[in-house]
Amino acid sequence: MTEATMDAGEAEELEEPQLNHCAGTRNACKLCTPLGACLAFRGIEGSVPFLHGSQGCSTYIRRYLISHFREPMDIASSNFHEESAIFGGASIFKAGVQNVVRQYQPTFVGVATTCLAETIGEDMPGIMRELRTEAPGLPPMVQVSTASYRGTHIDGFHAAVRSTVEQMAGRTGVSDRLNILPGMLSAADLRHVKEIIGDCGLSATVLPDYSDSMDGGTWSEYEAIQSGGTKLSEIANMGGARATIEFGSVLTAGQSGGSFLKEKFGIPLTRIAIPCGMRATDALFDTIERLTGVAIPAKYSGERARLLDAYVDGHKYIFGKRAVVFGEEDFVIAITGLLQEIGIEPVLCASGGRSGHFEAELRAHVPDLPASSLVKEGFDFAEIAEGAPALAPDLFVGSSKGYSIARRMSVPLIRVGFPIHDRIGGQRVLHIGYRGAQQLFDQIVNTVMDQKQTNSEVGYAYL
Repeated sequence: MTEATMDAGEAEELEEPQLNHCAGTRNACKLCTPLGACLAFRGIEGSVPFLHGSQGCSTYIRRYLISHFREPMDIASSNFHEESAIFGGASIFKAGVQNVVRQYQPTFVGVATTCLAETIGEDMPGIMRELRTEAPGLPPMVQVSTASYRGTHIDGFHAAVRSTVEQMAGRTGVSDRLNILPGMLSAADLRHVKEIIGDCGLSATVLPDYSDSMDGGTWSEYEAIQSGGTKLSEIANMGGARATIEFGSVLTAGQSGGSFLKEKFGIPLTRIAIPCGMRATDALFDTIERLTGVAIPAKYSGERARLLDAYVDGHKYIFGKRAVVFGEEDFVIAITGLLQEIGIEPVLCASGGRSGHFEAELRAHVPDLPASSLVKEGFDFAEIAEGAPALAPDLFVGSSKGYSIARRMSVPLIRVGFPIHDRIGGQRVLHIGYRGAQQLFDQIVNTVMDQKQTNSEVGYAYL
């Protein structure tokens, strides 16, 4: 059937296809829950993440994190085996923790459970109490439940942060410090958060902070535990902070470390979207000014002005382009906000997360998102691949896991978020602030221009 013979109903159906969600998951648009917990724990000074489960889980997670961050990443494991699955793994867990403490001498151990330990119902709080009685003198330990069959890597990340403040935060004094809970950002993003706070003349506890431990320099001597991370003394006084700023929209009170600090210590909580794009970054500086009275420094006013000028310069090249955006829910919300404000239409916003709040929060934070834009949670890459051709996107925006779809469709992929396995520098991609928006905007515009130039029969060299 040619386009000329289609009736109006058929044409409309092609323009706005219905993407149906299947019951099974094929090539999930998410990663395992303890992965996020391990990364969060790695953002605490002197930390060794410890998985209570099989050795294969720690190997898989190490592979993913090392490939993205290009840094060594040790994750200890209790090394479950058949006997442990039947009779429980308390003995191997206790022996494993003591071995790690003896060999690495950590100042903190973050314990996450895998699917196997969760399935057999290990009593981790009880086992850890026994361990402390049997082996006094161990460093501080935090335990978090992270079964992958009931969450994503982002759920594990937030759960680890929540468990850390629940089990370690106190109030040793009252201070003017801010608590910043940024979520799972890049190392470059975390450095930029700290730079903004410092330029505002403020002090903050950023939890977690793997900006150095997962993106450090070359060593002159081997370091068993990489330097960097949030100091334990700072975590201990998060209950005495002036206020908490938490990045994220789909968090529930039970997931949120900021919610716990508010409930337990009365610390005021402000939750904002990840500050990606001009409007979202404006919201960050507005929040800082409201909480502290500090106005935006001139340095960032200049960055904002240059970003606005760039938007004007590049608008004609990207206006009306169509994009498929995928990744974890809060990150998709942030990227969609950026795309919409620069004139690109997000035709599909997809996530493997299942918060139940994704579409409502997305449309609340991006109120000018077209009603025709499809918003799908609990989606996988197989479903994205099946629905994308009918949407005729000009761009894919997300992690390198979407490359195979983009390649089949001959559509460029803008690599953002996690994981980025097929390029160097995934940990240094800056997403937040005016500066991050500037870098992403330039990359998007240049990608569109390169695609047009490459496909041109003329091969022009001037635009």
